[in-house]
Amino acid sequence: MSKIIKVGVVGSGGYTAGELIRILLNHPNVEICSLQSNSQAGKAVYEVHRDLLGSTTLKMTAQLDENIDVVFLCSGHSKSKAAVEQYNFIAKGIKVIDLSTDFRKEADSTPFVYGLPELQRSTIKGAVAIANPGCFATAIQLSLLPLAKNGLLNDQQVAIHAITGSTGAGQTPKATSHFSWRANNISIYKPFTHQHLAEIHQGLDKVHQNAVNTELNFIPVRGCFTRGIFVSSFLPCSLSEQELNDLYNQYYASHPFVHLSPINIDLKQVVNTNKALIYLQKHDDKLLVVAAIDNLLKGASGQAVQNLNLLFNLPETTGLNLKATSF
Repeated sequence: MSKIIKVGVVGSGGYTAGELIRILLNHPNVEICSLQSNSQAGKAVYEVHRDLLGSTTLKMTAQLDENIDVVFLCSGHSKSKAAVEQYNFIAKGIKVIDLSTDFRKEADSTPFVYGLPELQRSTIKGAVAIANPGCFATAIQLSLLPLAKNGLLNDQQVAIHAITGSTGAGQTPKATSHFSWRANNISIYKPFTHQHLAEIHQGLDKVHQNAVNTELNFIPVRGCFTRGIFVSSFLPCSLSEQELNDLYNQYYASHPFVHLSPINIDLKQVVNTNKALIYLQKHDDKLLVVAAIDNLLKGASGQAVQNLNLLFNLPETTGLNLKATSF
């Protein structure tokens, strides 16, 4: 019988934590031992994440039970460093998977490893602490990594347009996430300056040192739907469409969640899954790369469980065979 992994979650009340708990409850190798939440302590999980009514009788607590093998940090940006200092997880032999931005810049976050499996799976397997990638950063890197590895981004300008669902803004209400503002509306925010650009450049530079010279012109857009990220990128490229498809298929051949589509893709194909779909199309000397992920799964909690599987030497897809909700 496979070892049961004892899991704790810090910051159990938000969107990513709710998705994480849903996956972990159905993971065959996991026992959820502790769900910590400052704001929801004392409440049953189903009172906070109402889709889990009938799935668990667990309650959230103010303090984390540290009799665990691994902890997921879901408290939000700038709060994970405080949790690591408070609990001293690594010294106690507890592995850490952080879903915030706090440790994604590897140069400043030892011993944290940047947790994009399609970039550095073998390094993740030997890590003690993982910085889970951002949602935009995941979709954009998966769009561009095969090009970067083959030197096709060197000194290039890449135009990137990406639209995200409202859950990407988190559960805390804001003026720009309120239903009456978000519904039937789209808007651009943080053009050319989005915080995920640093980790995207970091990832591209890992596969080819000259990719650091790539100029990423990234326009993020708030969409009027709840979940998913849809990215379209274009750049000059002299290779044929067939050569590019071969290049992408070769790069992702051993990665179970990334699929190259022979026909144009739709966002609904990935919602509620850990998949990333990619479609390539040539227009004269320009390459169009289209990619789609679920921002709460492959862009957050699903990828975190993918990293859990790698840390504990389980098949990468364990607990993550989720079907899209097409209708």
